[in-house]
Amino acid sequence: MPASPSNPPLRYDPSFEHVAEDEAQVIVDLTATMRTINQKTFDDFGHANRSVHAKAHALLTGTMTVLDGLPEALAQGVFAKPATHPIIMRISTNPGDILDDHVSVPRGLALKIVGVEGARLPGSETLTSQDFVMINAPAFSAPDAKGFLKVVKLLAGTTDKGEGLKRALSAVLRGAESAVEALGGKSGTLIALGGHPLTNPAGETFYTQVPLRHGPYMAKLSLAPVSPELLALTDAEVDLKDKPNGLRDALVVFFATHRGEWELRVQLATDRETMPIEDASKVWPEDQSPYVAVARITVVPQSAYDEARHQVLDEAIAFSPWHGIEAHRPLGSVMRARKPAYEMSSGFRAEHNKCPIHDPKSAADIGV
Repeated sequence: MPASPSNPPLRYDPSFEHVAEDEAQVIVDLTATMRTINQKTFDDFGHANRSVHAKAHALLTGTMTVLDGLPEALAQGVFAKPATHPIIMRISTNPGDILDDHVSVPRGLALKIVGVEGARLPGSETLTSQDFVMINAPAFSAPDAKGFLKVVKLLAGTTDKGEGLKRALSAVLRGAESAVEALGGKSGTLIALGGHPLTNPAGETFYTQVPLRHGPYMAKLSLAPVSPELLALTDAEVDLKDKPNGLRDALVVFFATHRGEWELRVQLATDRETMPIEDASKVWPEDQSPYVAVARITVVPQSAYDEARHQVLDEAIAFSPWHGIEAHRPLGSVMRARKPAYEMSSGFRAEHNKCPIHDPKSAADIGV
């Protein structure tokens, strides 16, 4: 039986969330800023990309099996009973423009679980999927929607400008980050601006970073590699010499011959002070509440990226933490801001690419 948190989980209460007086305007500004990124890249390339996480490095299909014997606090929502679901995983990097991989920035993983039952979140009533949107760090780069807006404005200001300069700056930042880590630290700012190590994304652990409901409780989720072949890629450098799409190339080579297995894990909130809902920049202490496995994800050898897969699993699909069920309702101002911003971005892509956004309803829709 999977391990449980040592402390009892907190039950959700609306008082845990606080809406700032200016939040509505901040969200309007955030959505407008993300639209400027959409418009810049569309003007340049004649094609509408996502306003963030535009470049996909792998598009994987597989299955998620919910573990048997979960304690009540973990057996919530999608994980309420043992079942197997088709899934899509999209591995990406965070800018809204398509950059040479030498500009090394944080990695994202969007997980779409297909064929989920339960009362739906507003705006996703016609869908049957549950999405979890993750980054390869345990906490968000900003505490709230206002800080999120500052980060996106920075991305918007550098979109479409000086890729050669970005590559040079990224090399400097990687050196600075290595020096920080050699002293036992880590700088989220250096990493976000281009100082991420040039390592294989398949070996990374990804986190929702921002909390969401877990039935009557509150939680963050992580996705961690567990198969030996994936674990061998943790911190493994990728040779990017003369390879602007070297990360994608490495993932295509790996998944052509290797299967992959990950654990989907839940960290339940057990302390209101150390595990705040409205400060997404805070890492929840794992010594108070560890991440506990609730499901296992498996992919068999496959083409991790090709044009046909790009059209079906990338161009025609959108990912959002608001695509899901009420049992996993997103919490906090960052999540509240994501809803209209992500809806705008997917709508922009659908309109300008003349390609309606579809949500898969079965394994047949994703080729599993």
